[in-house]
Amino acid sequence: MRIGVIGLGNMGGAIAKGLAETPGLELAGYDANEEFGRRTAESCGMTFCQSAAEACAEADFVILAVKPRIVGEVVQNLAKTLSPAQCLISIAAGVPLKKLTKWSAGACPVVRVMPNTPALVGAGVFGICLDHSELTSDQKNRVTELFAILGHPHVLPESMFDAFTGLIGSGPAYVLYCMEALVDAGVTQGIPRPQATEMVQTLFSGTARMTEEMDAPLSRLREMVTSPGGTTIAGLNTLDKHGVRYGLIDGVKKASKRSRELG
Repeated sequence: MRIGVIGLGNMGGAIAKGLAETPGLELAGYDANEEFGRRTAESCGMTFCQSAAEACAEADFVILAVKPRIVGEVVQNLAKTLSPAQCLISIAAGVPLKKLTKWSAGACPVVRVMPNTPALVGAGVFGICLDHSELTSDQKNRVTELFAILGHPHVLPESMFDAFTGLIGSGPAYVLYCMEALVDAGVTQGIPRPQATEMVQTLFSGTARMTEEMDAPLSRLREMVTSPGGTTIAGLNTLDKHGVRYGLIDGVKKASKRSRELG
């Protein structure tokens, strides 16, 4: 199976590198910055092409990893190159299927994918929209399989994409925001910053692993560490006093709203 990747920046490059070592996949890539694109292509053993059209040639799936503001121009330029047997996959935030189909003149089926930045280390969470009516069952399965190589895919209707973007696409920033705050809390209590950072990193990764491996609701796991009259409940009561839970919920709500506006 041949994959064409247009745009080899952070996310496009991460996708290319993640797929490059998969048996049975042949990758070709293009980036407008030739020196950068060639270097990225060489680092993951893929063919570097001189144009987006060349990267699309004979590709079964074309992954479009360019900035949302230039997606329309790129897709319109590719429209005559694309064929019904191919599948165009866009990871551009906020660009709906309707626009992608219009710009490509309906040349081939279109898929929307919303990634998040942990894809850079092979731990991404991907929203995948398979709503396009021309997609075959085989194409749907292959798209899901491709992104399962890179992390955790979730098939969603397009109507849920703004919510996914607000929660998961923007989610790493929320997690990092909380991590930074906890590191600062540790430094405030006298713990050296390098140690506080390492402690908080392990706190988050260990807690996430616990939620994955223990068959219990999140609330139950929280209760396990919240003794009556103890230190944890004092801390949680203070977080509630400052509206931390509401702030997170409202933050996701506002980010989802902004995603709708951008679309």
